[in-house]
Amino acid sequence: MDQQSSGFSDRLKSWPLYFLPHHLISRLVFRLTRLETSLKNPVIRWFIKTYRVDMNDAVESDISRFASFNAFFTRALKADARPLCSGAETTASPVDGTVSQAGEIKDGRIFQAKGRDFSLLELLGGNAALAKPFENGRFSTLYLSPRDYHRIHMPVSGTLHAQTYVPGRLFSVAPHTVRTVPRLFARNERVIAFFDTPFGPMAMVLVGAINVAAIETVWSGLVTPPPGKTINEIRYDSDDAPSLEKGAEMGRFNMGSTVILLFGDNVTWLDDLQAGRKVRMGECIGSGRNVNGAGY
Repeated sequence: MDQQSSGFSDRLKSWPLYFLPHHLISRLVFRLTRLETSLKNPVIRWFIKTYRVDMNDAVESDISRFASFNAFFTRALKADARPLCSGAETTASPVDGTVSQAGEIKDGRIFQAKGRDFSLLELLGGNAALAKPFENGRFSTLYLSPRDYHRIHMPVSGTLHAQTYVPGRLFSVAPHTVRTVPRLFARNERVIAFFDTPFGPMAMVLVGAINVAAIETVWSGLVTPPPGKTINEIRYDSDDAPSLEKGAEMGRFNMGSTVILLFGDNVTWLDDLQAGRKVRMGECIGSGRNVNGAGY
């Protein structure tokens, strides 16, 4: 298929998404995927076959033992399934997924796809103080397909500084939509966790999508649903701020979506962290320079 035909196909597939009731569909998915019924077994078998899900690394491989489809979807992995890259200077992939884009944040803009970018400030909910450390930093956008492991882990050790919930649409984040919907990640509902790390401030943006029935973090539990109508920011004092070690679980998607990882200019990505590359949680994707605790 030539580029022109491919572009038309992308637009054709994305166009109906503008008119769908995103949140209504996602609430329905939320309820259906949590039903505890034996009917979930053939659904799980179909899902595994259709999306070629590898169950060899799962702690529980017997699908009949999952209480619901969501329990299967957010399954835990064996302790040795994802070795964590060693070295205090390394940055680990927070997820299993595919690199959508990675690179430098230029003039406060983040590259989305050919001919499209979006505002760092808009992505982070309009808070200039929280966005400032990343203005000339690095970003990596990591797409989690339905077949991937859907827990999210810490790329480096860090202490939580703030969490922001930003309401929005729930467009699909599949590759064809990323190529066609302007400012996609800055329009979708999202949860942003800001951390102080040895490499300076870090933000992890958990982007919702249609059928992504819930986003949760380990410190606050279920953040959405229900969807909010306004931006909600929670600041954490040093006395009660959760601290998480590199490789520790920090959240999960209850269905698939995208994580955008942000650092300042103290982190450099590996040369092969390019669009289309497959990554696994724990593998090295970059390196950082210790800034002696400098944070927000």
